[in-house]
Amino acid sequence: MHEARFDERGSVIRWTEAAGDGPAVVFVHGLGAASTVYHAHIAARPELAGRRILFVDLPGHGISDRPHDFDYSLESHADALAAALDAAGVRGGVIAGHSMGGSVAIVLAHRRPDLVGRLVVTEGNLDPFPPPAAGSSGIASYTEEEFVRGDGGGGFARVLERVGPTWAATMRLADPVALYRSAAHLRRGTDPVMREMFVHARVPRVYLQGELSGDLPGADGLRAAGVDVVTVPGAGHNIMFDNPDAFTESVAAQAHAAGPSTAPSAAGRAV
Repeated sequence: MHEARFDERGSVIRWTEAAGDGPAVVFVHGLGAASTVYHAHIAARPELAGRRILFVDLPGHGISDRPHDFDYSLESHADALAAALDAAGVRGGVIAGHSMGGSVAIVLAHRRPDLVGRLVVTEGNLDPFPPPAAGSSGIASYTEEEFVRGDGGGGFARVLERVGPTWAATMRLADPVALYRSAAHLRRGTDPVMREMFVHARVPRVYLQGELSGDLPGADGLRAAGVDVVTVPGAGHNIMFDNPDAFTESVAAQAHAAGPSTAPSAAGRAV
């Protein structure tokens, strides 16, 4: 386990790492998730054998710190992720982000293009104000006070009941304040919006959409901008679980296309 400071109070973002060669593959989880839980089985596949792989937990999630004076915006998450990659000596990595993690990866590519060589975005939020659901919109429908401290266990307890056992298993480990603020900022989006940043990113980009999730809005515009939009058969939002073969194939293709690494392999401060 490794760590890097991401704010003035000394809060740290943490990640676990598998040693290897070539440009690093960096997995970034979604809202209320954890990177190792969602991606360790992918990293163990033979297609990624020998690759350096990082599993980063965003602030407020998993094994990372959860300061209550942090805003948990997509920009702040991206800056914290940048701190981890700087400490790990990653340059030009393959950043594979799921859901909110995909949005964070897009913002990272916009703010720190030196860190990103290729983007694999799995059902990442591209537009503000998505349709109401149990995820970010459902969480953001509460006030922060109602979500964290409301009657009957608060909105956090009610959301955990609605999201299903798989997501709840990691969501219940996230800090409620961090979860709420992350969801609210994800719903509100960025300026410029994530889709615009994604369209103008000057790196190879892949967008994975689960077949069961329906058509991706604006897919033709993404393709016209050079994004490889892939519909993954038999998969819903969690493509890495629903169709691990297709998910691994997409990530491995980007890793192998990235070529040999010239970046140092030193990691951040070990715990």
